[in-house]
Amino acid sequence: MKLSHSPFRIMMALLAALFVAAPFVTAQSDLRRETVAVTYPLDQSVGLKFRGTTRLPRLRGEAKVKRTGRRNTRVEMSINDLPRAYELGSIYTTFVLWAISPEGRADNLGEFKRGGSMFFDTKIDVTTPLQTFALIVTAEPHFLVRSPSRMVVLENLPPREPGAAAVQSVPVQYLGNASDYFNDSRVPDLADRDYTRTPVSLLGARQAVSLARYAGAERDAANELSEAKAALEQAENAWRLNQAEPEVDSLARRAISLSVRAEEVSEVSGAARKRRDEIKRRDEAVRDAEDTTAEANKQIQDLREALRKEEHARELAERDAVSANQQLRELRSELARLRQELQTVRTEGEQAKVTLARIEGERSAEQSRVASEQQALKQREALSAMRLTLARFGTVRETARGLVLVLPDSLWTGARAVELTPKAEATTVDPLAALIANNPGFQIVIEAYTDSRGAEIELQKLTQDRAEALAGRLVSAGVDGARIQASGMGVTNPVAANTTPAGRQKNRRIEITLVPAGASEDAASNGSTRD
Repeated sequence: MKLSHSPFRIMMALLAALFVAAPFVTAQSDLRRETVAVTYPLDQSVGLKFRGTTRLPRLRGEAKVKRTGRRNTRVEMSINDLPRAYELGSIYTTFVLWAISPEGRADNLGEFKRGGSMFFDTKIDVTTPLQTFALIVTAEPHFLVRSPSRMVVLENLPPREPGAAAVQSVPVQYLGNASDYFNDSRVPDLADRDYTRTPVSLLGARQAVSLARYAGAERDAANELSEAKAALEQAENAWRLNQAEPEVDSLARRAISLSVRAEEVSEVSGAARKRRDEIKRRDEAVRDAEDTTAEANKQIQDLREALRKEEHARELAERDAVSANQQLRELRSELARLRQELQTVRTEGEQAKVTLARIEGERSAEQSRVASEQQALKQREALSAMRLTLARFGTVRETARGLVLVLPDSLWTGARAVELTPKAEATTVDPLAALIANNPGFQIVIEAYTDSRGAEIELQKLTQDRAEALAGRLVSAGVDGARIQASGMGVTNPVAANTTPAGRQKNRRIEITLVPAGASEDAASNGSTRD
C-alpha cells in the first residue's frame, strides 16, 4: 500500500501550542527534536527496532527496510500491543507511519489499521522514494493528513548491525498540526464510549470534516465541503443501518478524501482572497496618497500667501525700527535676565535628575537583591524536591555543582560491559530519563568510573563508552541531547581501596550530576572538583 500526495501547502498556524492529550500522557517538548536517519544501501535488508516515546513508553515495534531501486525503498513494519488512538485524546482516530528526510520533508507512508480489541499487533508494508530517512509513528485525526502531528508515539533506533547502512543523527523540528480545532474548548480531552463501537474510518471522516470547517471551507470551499458532509452522512447512515463494515469503511474514506479536497480548495481560495484584499488595500493607499498630495499642494499655497503677508509686515516693521530702538534695548535686557533665570532653572533641574537617578539606582539594587534571594530560595526548594525523587534510583548527595546521583555497577551486564541490563533499563534508566525530561531546568553531567584492574587506556575507553551509552539511552527516551555532557573518568577519584573486591565494585560506578540552570560561574568552574 502506498499513498500519493498532490502538491499543496497546509494552512495551519505554526504556533507553539500543546496538543490535546489524555491526562496521564507527559507532554513532549515543542523544541527541536533529534531522531536518527539511515541511508539504506541498494539491495540490502536493514533491520530496525522502534522504541516508544514518553507518550507510550512501553510501545515497541520493528521493521525491515530494503531499497530496491533509486526511487523505491520498501518498509515492512510491525507493532506489538498498539492501543486505540483515541486513548491519547478524542481528536485522534488512527496511527500513521512517516518517513522524515534529513531536510525535514515528511512523507505519509500509510496508516496502521486495527480491529476493535483493546490492544493488538499490526503490520504495514509500504514504499517511499526516499533513500535516507527516519521513521516515526504519530497519532492523527485521519489517515490522509499531510503533515505529522506532535503526538509522536514511536521512533526508530539506529540499526545494531547496519552493515553498509550509513547511520547519522539528523535534527528534525516537528511543528505539527496546530489548527484552532486542536485547541477548541468544545473538543473533549477523552473519547466517549461510542468510540469503542464506531469504525475507525468513520471517526476519521468526522474529524476530517471538522478540520476542513476549521480551515475555512464553509467560506472558501462551500461546494466541496457540502460534498464531504453528504459523503459523511452516507457513511453515518450506513453505520446506523448496520450495513457491512467494508461498505461503511469505503464510504467513510471517500468522505475523508472529499474533506481533504475541501481543505485544499479552501487554502487556495483563501490565499486568492487575501491577495485580492491586499490589492484593494494597496489601491486605497494610492488614493490616500493622491489625496495627501492634493492637501499638501493646498498647504503650500497657503504658506506662500502667509509668506507674502509676513514680508509686508516686515517692511512695516523696518520703517518703525528707528523709533523702536530704545524699546529693543529694553527687550534685550529683559531677555538676558530671562536667560539667566532659565539657566538657573536648568541647573536645578539637572541636580534633581541626578538625585532621582541615585534614588532609582538604590531602589533597583534593592529589587535585584530581593529577586536574587527569591531565586536562590526557589532553587533550594527545587533541589530539595529533586533530591527526594532521585533517592529511589541510588545514592544522592548535594555538592557545589548540584545534586549528584551515584548509580552502581549493577546497571551493566558485566564488570567490563557497556550494555545496560533489561532490568536496569526498565526500573532505573527509563524512569530516570522521564524525570529528567520533565525537569528542563537542569543540565546533566554523566561521569563514569571504574576500578584500577587493567590497562589505563582500555579502562579510560570503557568509562567513556559507558557514559556515552547511558547518554544515548537518555536521549532516545526523550531527554534533549543539548542538556547532556558525558565523560569517561577512567580510574580517577576512587571512593574505596582497589585492593578488595568490595572496594573495586564501589569504584565501578556512574555519577550523574544535575546542575541547576543559571548556576553561578563559580559553581560551574568547580565542576571538576569532587566531594
